[in-house]
Amino acid sequence: MQKKYLIPLAVFIFIFMGIINVQAQNVVQPRQGNAGSWRVLGTVQANHNADHDVIYVKGPYDFFRRIKFKVTDAPLNMMRMVVRYDDGGLPENIETRMDIPKGGESRIIDLKGGKRKLKSIEFWYNTKGMFDGKADVTLLGIK
Repeated sequence: MQKKYLIPLAVFIFIFMGIINVQAQNVVQPRQGNAGSWRVLGTVQANHNADHDVIYVKGPYDFFRRIKFKVTDAPLNMMRMVVRYDDGGLPENIETRMDIPKGGESRIIDLKGGKRKLKSIEFWYNTKGMFDGKADVTLLGIK
């Protein structure tokens, strides 16, 4: 009797985990703007049960030379990130090791090779405490 419930339960869990994974992926299309101005490339909410997130950047305005993170609602420890470029070259691994306070920003990070077409930015973090809430992490880029 119990075996007939195991397969539907397993299918439900598999589908549910797929939906969670799809919702965690943040795909953004940057807006056109003046050179020299910071543009929002995406925002994710850093949960206590996750340790990294990815922001996918879609064209046509996805050429950037510098990036930074802005953190709101809770502090965050940004440990490292991997920047992937659209040209298919090797990803850029960047050790950040930054404690970003609530309402603070990371340092400005120069991308290798100057103005590059971004594909995605994956970053690893840990939140600073269960009682501080969830941090909203906004990725900004400048041309």
